[in-house]
Amino acid sequence: MRKYLLLGTAAFAIAVYLSNASWLAEKPSGKLTLIAHRGVYQTYSKDNLGRDDCTAIRVYAPEHDYLENTLASMQAAFDYGADIVEIDVHPTTDGEFAVFHDWTLDCRTEGTGTTRDHPMSYLKTLDIGHGYTPDNGETYPFRGKGVGLMPTLEEVFRAFPDKQFLINIKSGRVKEAHLLHKYLRKHNLPTQGPLRVYGNEKVMARIRELRSDAWVFSRESVQQCTYRYIMLGWTGYVPEACRNGAVVAPNTWQWALWGWPDRFMQRMDDAGSLVMELDFAGRGRGMHGIYQPRELDFLPADYRGALWVEKIEVIGPYVKTKFPSEN
Repeated sequence: MRKYLLLGTAAFAIAVYLSNASWLAEKPSGKLTLIAHRGVYQTYSKDNLGRDDCTAIRVYAPEHDYLENTLASMQAAFDYGADIVEIDVHPTTDGEFAVFHDWTLDCRTEGTGTTRDHPMSYLKTLDIGHGYTPDNGETYPFRGKGVGLMPTLEEVFRAFPDKQFLINIKSGRVKEAHLLHKYLRKHNLPTQGPLRVYGNEKVMARIRELRSDAWVFSRESVQQCTYRYIMLGWTGYVPEACRNGAVVAPNTWQWALWGWPDRFMQRMDDAGSLVMELDFAGRGRGMHGIYQPRELDFLPADYRGALWVEKIEVIGPYVKTKFPSEN
């Protein structure tokens, strides 16, 4: 009896191994998808950074003239090789959606108060480079250079009709899913490709109801996807939370993802999801995007998922040589 039990256990283990063997999966083709967080922007120190701390006063000495969430920044990101540019939006009091990161105006601009409590006509008068200082207030290298550069969401889509964007809804208010849906329908946007959006799970759940073709994810959906796949992925099952959205594969625990890399990638691709690599290292709290080429050393040479990139101006050109595309 014990012999049969051991044989059965061994056969089961072999079956699980073969069904999840990466080397038996079809090799990925195509190219990496580069997601440029905020476009090309002024990076900053994340040491002891609090959730609501002003980052404009923590920027490093400028290496370029671009400011996040501006049309020029987005154009530069695409020029450097971005496939998708991540942008942040807020509804305004006059029916627009402002493309701006911060919940309040006080950090980056000369304005005050909550961003969404103002009309776009007022936001257009502000200098979005007003608050940047790399040296504790001794100099303000972008002051006066960002007047009128806060775009509307429609302006972004019209400026880049053949490009892809990932929209971050900053609020946890479910009604903003309706506001965004109504706004996009009114302006017939996006002009190409699916709507790509992420944010609070309650808001994202409503987006999924309103737009069944949207590509949607949240922190909660990503966590549920990962945990459930670790528990059940050995069977080949892809959890619902993993479908039509993003699947995060942090560089420190890919060993736990059944079938990594090729079998895992194949399953997620079949589920309509994009595998997204982040750096789970030592940059402040939690997971972060890719800053430097050395942070890609853990990836297989044939990786064809997505990279969440903080410095697209560095990573974009590097990827062209490190990960050549295959058709």
